[in-house]
Amino acid sequence: MKQVIVDPTDERVPIRRSLASRSGSITGRVALLDIAKPRGDVLMNRLAQRLSERLPAVEIRRYRKPTFTKPAPEELRRRIAEESDFVIEALAD
Repeated sequence: MKQVIVDPTDERVPIRRSLASRSGSITGRVALLDIAKPRGDVLMNRLAQRLSERLPAVEIRRYRKPTFTKPAPEELRRRIAEESDFVIEALAD
C-alpha cells in the first residue's frame, strides 16, 4: 500500500518529508491533545473511543491547550512528553 503524506499548510513549494520508521505495533501511552478549537472535544472523544476499541492495550491520556491561538505552554508540552509515548493532536470546527 502506498502511503501519501498530506500537508495542510499552504506551501507553494512543498517540503519533502519522509515517514518515520514504524514498529508494526502500538503499545504504551497515547496522548490526545485537544488544541481548544470548537468541537475539538467531540473529535477527541470519538478518537479515544475508536482507539480503545481497536487497541485495548494502549492507555489513552487526554490533554487540552488553554487556547488555540497560542502554542501549547512549555509546562504542558513537558508533561505530555514525560507521560506519553505517542501524541495525536487534532482540531475541529
